[in-house]
Amino acid sequence: MKKRKIDILISTGGYMSLPLCIASKILNIKLFLFEPNMVLGRSNKLFIKFCEKIFCYSENIKNFPNKYLNKINVIPALLRKKFYDVKKSDIVDGHINLLIIGGSQGAKTFDTLIKNSVIELSKKYNFKIYQQTSLVNFKELKKFYKDNNISYELFNFDQDISDLMSRCNICLTRAGASTLAELIFLNLPCVAIPLPTSKDNHQYENALFYNKIGCNWILNQGKINDEILANKLVSILDNKEEYLIKKINMKNFSYQNTWNNINQKIISVINENRISKN
Repeated sequence: MKKRKIDILISTGGYMSLPLCIASKILNIKLFLFEPNMVLGRSNKLFIKFCEKIFCYSENIKNFPNKYLNKINVIPALLRKKFYDVKKSDIVDGHINLLIIGGSQGAKTFDTLIKNSVIELSKKYNFKIYQQTSLVNFKELKKFYKDNNISYELFNFDQDISDLMSRCNICLTRAGASTLAELIFLNLPCVAIPLPTSKDNHQYENALFYNKIGCNWILNQGKINDEILANKLVSILDNKEEYLIKKINMKNFSYQNTWNNINQKIISVINENRISKN
């Protein structure tokens, strides 16, 4: 950092950011933090005292020290640039494309939980499933879908998901901050099943944030089985009015999120604090 004459560090948190944040303190480099979750991460909490500003998606972040609330700068969700060019999904009467995003820590649970639900859905709808899973589960899932004559497409965790999201009209997902932000931006209604073991229960808080503004449904993994999940999906798909309300809420929430707007806002905050401290 010293050799490259870095004068600003933006940290997204996580244990890998610790040495860089410590270095910024030693070298008197201006530090900006980014917290995409609705719970303040351990690393960001450690360095909140030393940062200029922290970029968040809300002012109401759990575990955030009151004396540093003035450092919060609310921004729209940060997305990869290609998401701004993706055609947003829409429901097609009589044809359902279900996207399942299990996440690296939850894929096996989703693989098991969804099976009977998918069979029930396939009896009622013109139906295709797009499912994220680990490579070790590909063979088992392929056999299951073929045996039950269900149209499917499997993909792993490295595959670009923006195109798949654009093909689907409903999603079953964990509640990681990036995934939820992408789904909301693309107006893709989702059923969130937060990972129960996520640090500080941050996945539940992420899902709850969007649930309160009418953008998703939440199910508790510990209180559902395949029958409950199937009934929930059928209820959503049969109730077009509620589904469309979710899409409208998503659109209203993210309409100001453009590539230029978010870049200009972040650059403006950084420049203001650079000038004010020099």
